Amino acid sequence: MPAAKDSALNSERSELERLFGKRLAADLATLDLHTVDGLLHHYPHRYVEHEQVTPLSRGRIDEDVTYVARVSSKEGRVVRGGTMYLTTIVFTDGTTDVGATFFSKTEHKVNKYVKELKVGQYAMVAGKLSRSKFAGGPVRELVHPDVRPLPTPAGGSTEAAKPVPIYPATKKCPSWKTEHALRTIIDPLQPGDVADPIPGELRAEHGLMSLHDALRHVHQPATINHAHQARHTLRFHEAFVLQSALARRRLDARRFDADPRPPVAGGLLDALDAQLPFTLTAAQREVAAELGDDLAGAHPMQRLLQGEVGSGKTVVALRAMLQVVDAGGQAALLAPTEVLAQQHARSIEALLGPLADPMAAGLLRPDGPRTRVALLTGSMGAAPRRAALLAAASGEAGIVVGTHALLGEHVQFADLGLVVVDEQHRFGVEQRDVLRTKAAKVPHTLVMTATPIPRSVAMTVFGDVDTSTMRELPAGRAPVATHVVSQNRPGWMERVWARVAEAVAAGGRAYVVAPRIGEDGGGPAGAAGSAGATGSTGSAGSAGDTDGVDLVTEEGAEKAASDLIAVLELAPQLAAEPALAGIGIGILHGRLAPEEKNRAMADFSSGTVPILVSTTVIEVGVDVPEATVMVVMDANFFGLSQLHQLRGRIGRGDRGGTCFVVARSGGQVSKQRLDTFAGTNDGFALAEADLAYRGEGDVLGRSQSGRDSSLKLLRVIEDADLIEAARVAAWAIIESDPDLAAHPALARATLTLIDPDKEEFLDRA
Repeated sequence: MPAAKDSALNSERSELERLFGKRLAADLATLDLHTVDGLLHHYPHRYVEHEQVTPLSRGRIDEDVTYVARVSSKEGRVVRGGTMYLTTIVFTDGTTDVGATFFSKTEHKVNKYVKELKVGQYAMVAGKLSRSKFAGGPVRELVHPDVRPLPTPAGGSTEAAKPVPIYPATKKCPSWKTEHALRTIIDPLQPGDVADPIPGELRAEHGLMSLHDALRHVHQPATINHAHQARHTLRFHEAFVLQSALARRRLDARRFDADPRPPVAGGLLDALDAQLPFTLTAAQREVAAELGDDLAGAHPMQRLLQGEVGSGKTVVALRAMLQVVDAGGQAALLAPTEVLAQQHARSIEALLGPLADPMAAGLLRPDGPRTRVALLTGSMGAAPRRAALLAAASGEAGIVVGTHALLGEHVQFADLGLVVVDEQHRFGVEQRDVLRTKAAKVPHTLVMTATPIPRSVAMTVFGDVDTSTMRELPAGRAPVATHVVSQNRPGWMERVWARVAEAVAAGGRAYVVAPRIGEDGGGPAGAAGSAGATGSTGSAGSAGDTDGVDLVTEEGAEKAASDLIAVLELAPQLAAEPALAGIGIGILHGRLAPEEKNRAMADFSSGTVPILVSTTVIEVGVDVPEATVMVVMDANFFGLSQLHQLRGRIGRGDRGGTCFVVARSGGQVSKQRLDTFAGTNDGFALAEADLAYRGEGDVLGRSQSGRDSSLKLLRVIEDADLIEAARVAAWAIIESDPDLAAHPALARATLTLIDPDKEEFLDRA
């Protein structure tokens, strides 16, 4: 960091107030800028070269905008009976005009920058867009915006020819104010003031600037090419530091010892393979071999298992758990919801069949190998909870499945050898560490995700673990056809409900998914009950309650949660549909009591209630082979990956499936997203598209963590090759210098990136 007249320049914890005073520091704080380091890495989001204007069509009413435009007209006049002076300026980009109005007491009191502006001159103008109150002029205007004239080239002026950086802005901190603050820091900045974590030979190999030059040129570029070179250097810098931090974590994990869990001939694993009613796919066999080799090693396995929806991750994870049980250990499977934990327990017991013995201890018995599967959730009664705790602590249960309840201080294991974490992004690193501490040695860890991850994201977020991928679906899996439905088109929804009725008549089941639970009260629940609902609402929650719906803002039109369709409103509406008359309709959401959830799923699975109106609580893990139809309401407010997970709940048997994604409204981007979803069943392609639509912020954890990302410029799709190059370079350094004793600047940078808060951010991303 830069050397300083004040020690604040060398401290990330310094308040900018000590440099700039209270007023400017408060303005910068509206951009969440509080430190010198944060300000230095607050980069322009674009540049404007001389006489290059910003399209004035950008921006919405009430939005803070920053434009670079030419003054097309300017006039002033006395108004309000001589008590005020009004200056009006019209800015143009050659196609669109935006007005600006400035009030002052007299002509002499006009803002100096406004007074300096001349017709034909270019200026930067920043403010809040509003609808014009003056007839005959531009439709949109800015009232009392901040204006800064841009220098006009004269006599070959180089200053005027420099690109103008445009920074993210707020009403109190327009772009020019940020630029002014940065000049105060950058102008005295010397090369020795900035510790560069990238070694010189590596910079030369990849054609990079020094960090000092990159910071200077990203904020004060002499040419637009200098700005591009600086941004490339800073992107590589971000990728390299992150990959170095991940590499250090990976090497640190290898320093721990783990109890090897090699395969045991004639054990549970062999017995399971012998009785499976299907043949493992080539992908399942390949990943199973990778897991088997890892478990037999003397260092803790750290592996991510990702796969296409329906690719059979559960049976692969079960084989790994049985290998550990055969070797005398226990396995714990941590699931984020009770519905998913219960589904896992049922699926594992169903796969084990006679190998699942309620009283077995995971040992070889005279009549063959057996093991017990125990379930532990937070809502269990006292007696079953005590039984599950005893089974885990005594070793009677070789496999323990549970929710966050597994993390409780009273939960103990006899010999925990493997931790399987399903949907790991719903758990923080501290929670997973709690489970690891319940083992005598560091247990092997398998992290599973049902959401396919683009390769670039896997490198960026999961660079510290080995990754196994399964794309292949089991043989005989029927395809799922997807159709986009406009709810506002006459007759379309009637046909959808008719298709649902046809599927039920053929012995199928149908999910109807809504993004919201619904209002408190017995009205909707009572109506649903009269339609054959399997459970009451209990404490259904507020109008905004959802069960993990990953809402997407559509083209700036933020839809209130209360406007989205709710389970408790939709169920009685379906009961009144003529096509569904006489068909049982159940409800399922996260606020139901456990016994109500179990009853709802049991009635749906058996066909007693063949239509289930649910929130996204069913998006992963739920497996009903007879389910052949899904209707997703308000589908344009779900992410593509979440839609793909929901669609994966149907077509899991030998009959094909049909998925209807229903949208009430939406712009062009919304239509493109749903058309993209309907056009492919490839989860990896959809993950790439989802990332492209959302941007890197969501993927790297900004919205989830509530804090800004350390990655400012790195683009995980476009920069995949750069990330790969940085990963190779980082590993070369970390393997030769694991403690970074010879690379102190890199050591400090990685520690800054992977502090406890940032580590949780990475693990939750």
